[in-house]
Amino acid sequence: MDVSPATPRIAVIGVGNDYRRDDGVGWAIVAGLAQREVQRPLPHGTRLTLTDGEPTRLINAWEGADLAILVDAARVRPARPGRIHRLQLHDDRWRTPHRETSSHGFTLGDAVQLARTLGRLPGALLVYAVEVADTSHGTGLSPHVSAAVEPVIARIQEDLAHRSPAGQ
Repeated sequence: MDVSPATPRIAVIGVGNDYRRDDGVGWAIVAGLAQREVQRPLPHGTRLTLTDGEPTRLINAWEGADLAILVDAARVRPARPGRIHRLQLHDDRWRTPHRETSSHGFTLGDAVQLARTLGRLPGALLVYAVEVADTSHGTGLSPHVSAAVEPVIARIQEDLAHRSPAGQ
């Protein structure tokens, strides 16, 4: 999925894999934003992208953006499936990669460190991470993770409305 201009002012990036159950939550949230865009248009210059989270694809997805909003699944111990975390790039947590926070073989911290080294960070990076219960093979989100989709969509829409002049 890729909706909008070649150089986005805002990039909303869903990270995940639809065939690993709860790991598809980032994709479900971005798909929900795309479906709602008919009723509630996103600010001009917003690009919606789905990716598996491979670091170079993430960097390419947010390149040139004033704001990148990344949505992903997270493994946390102890887990509370469906719990939503909202983090910003300037948070100290992003200074060092954390292996336990990603449901992928690499971390967002790895991508941030690489982008920082290459001088390709977005102007601002906002991350929504939803704690997951099941990343086994298959489709469909677990009930607690599925229940987090609409609240995250609403929070992202609020974030976008606050960054857009005149709510545009």
